[in-house]
Amino acid sequence: MTNSSRSPRGSEGLALAAAAVSVVLWASAFVSIRSAGAAYAPGALALGRLAAGTVVLGVLFAVRREGLPPRGAWPGIAASGLLWFGVYMVVLNWGEREVDAGTAAMIVNIGPILIALLGARFLGERLPPRLAAGMGVSFAGAVAVGLSMSGDGGASVLGVVLCLLAAMTYAGGVVAQKPALGRASALQVTFFGCLVGTVACLPFAGRLVSDAADAPVGATLNMVYLGVFPTALAFTTWAYALARTTAGKMGATTYVVPALVVLMSWAVLDEVPDWLTLAGGALCLAGVAVSRSRPRRSAEVPAPPAAAPVPAPQPEAEARH
Repeated sequence: MTNSSRSPRGSEGLALAAAAVSVVLWASAFVSIRSAGAAYAPGALALGRLAAGTVVLGVLFAVRREGLPPRGAWPGIAASGLLWFGVYMVVLNWGEREVDAGTAAMIVNIGPILIALLGARFLGERLPPRLAAGMGVSFAGAVAVGLSMSGDGGASVLGVVLCLLAAMTYAGGVVAQKPALGRASALQVTFFGCLVGTVACLPFAGRLVSDAADAPVGATLNMVYLGVFPTALAFTTWAYALARTTAGKMGATTYVVPALVVLMSWAVLDEVPDWLTLAGGALCLAGVAVSRSRPRRSAEVPAPPAAAPVPAPQPEAEARH
């Protein structure tokens, strides 16, 4: 087998590995946000996280010397930076203060469904039956996880609206990012998108300074962690994978996050999940497996052997003297 014949499968494997890195780090973010969010206001936490991520990405960008993205990539970079890096992080931090984690998880997990629908509408992506079925299974699992983690029904209308806005801005950011990745590298799109989000959150700079003065060291370290790993690294690996597959499939992949959060909370926070949480997590994983699977090719029926060609009649040889 030649190298060229192996390259598509190798590229697909790298994209899947990059997506796995993203979802694992995004799952870990939920644990870190619990510490940092108790000491930092939503906007201040978003700005601190984005600033840390921008510094790390800026250093990497300078080392690689990739240059500015082409002009055609800037609309997608600006839109994804404003929606996903900026608005999404602020409203999600704010929404999780108004509703319990389970309710927030259920509402935000509308995002992958919106990504698939927007991708079909604006990017011309197909919505294969396996992808739709897998997303349905995973969403049912996310609802089960959310119900098992919900409190005593103390969700506010404001919190629900904020989580809905988070889901919509997340979906819009992913769909806006996809065309930009066809013109610029994953690092370019991620770095400048993060920079746009940081600039958009600069009005919270005063609150960030005042919160940092009173915050415990652990909360500040968690904020820096959020910027370096779930932001700088995870968004870059996400962009790398998104450039090599459809937005709908990538959105469905994020349904792994609720299952990972359950396992991490069990291991790190010693929060033992009940049977409904475990069942929901299993459904999330099963749905992602279905959405990323390929239909089996029907067994090829061997063609009947071709009949041996009948030799054309030869003219009678002339009599030899």
